[in-house]
Amino acid sequence: MQTQAAGNMEKRLDIFLLIGQSNMAGRGRMNEVSALRHPRIRMFRGGEWLPAAEPLHTDKPEVAGVGLGMSFALDLVGRDGWSPIGLLPCAVGGTPLSRWMPGADLYAQAVAATRAAQAAGELKGILWHQGEADAGSAADADSYGARLRDMIFGLRTELAAGRNIPVVAGELGHFLENFDGCGFFRQVNRQLHELEASLPGFACASADGLGDNGDALHFSAAALREFGVRYARRFLELPQP
Repeated sequence: MQTQAAGNMEKRLDIFLLIGQSNMAGRGRMNEVSALRHPRIRMFRGGEWLPAAEPLHTDKPEVAGVGLGMSFALDLVGRDGWSPIGLLPCAVGGTPLSRWMPGADLYAQAVAATRAAQAAGELKGILWHQGEADAGSAADADSYGARLRDMIFGLRTELAAGRNIPVVAGELGHFLENFDGCGFFRQVNRQLHELEASLPGFACASADGLGDNGDALHFSAAALREFGVRYARRFLELPQP
C-alpha cells in the first residue's frame, strides 16, 4: 500500500481529531457492514498519512472494528470545500475523562499527535465520544460537563485552533439502561446537552434509536455508520472558524 509523508501531500488536509473511549475507537463488527473507502480520506498512523481503512484505531487490536469516523468523513468528502479529509484516531477504550484532562497522559498524546499531523493540514474539528467510564458514579457524572468544558478549552488553547473550533460529542447509548455499571448515563447525556447550550462551537449528536452490538455497552456497526452521519450533520451546523 502506497504511503505519503506529511510533507509530500498534494493538497492540504482538513484534519479531524477523534478522541474518547471505545465507542469512538469503534467496536462494530467488521463483517456486519460493507467497507468504506475513498481516495480523498486518509488516516494518520505511525507518523504517516495512509489511505483510510477500518479499523481506524489500534488501541486494542483484538477488538478494534467499525467506528463512526469513516461515515463522518464520507459525508463531508462529497461536499464542496471539505476534502481531502484527514482522520487522526487517538481514542482508547475503557478510559475515563480524567485521562483526557490537561496534564494527563492521553491528553498529552493527543496534543502531540495533532501537532505532528498538522504539518500536512489544518485541524478543522474535534470528535469526542466518551462517558461510559464516568457514568458509574454520581460524583463523576455530576461533574462531567464542567470537566469536559475544561478539556475542550485546553485543547483549543494548546493546539492554537481558535476558541470556537467545532467540537462534536455524541450521547451515550440509550441501551446503557440495560448495562450494569453505567447507572448515571442519563446525567452524562443531560450535561452534554447543557454544554451544547452554553459552550460556543460545541454540539451533541443524538444516539436515539441506535442499537448495541449485543453487549448493551457498544454501538453496533450499523449504528456507528448512522452515528457518523449524525456527527457530520451536527458539525456542519456549527459556525466554521
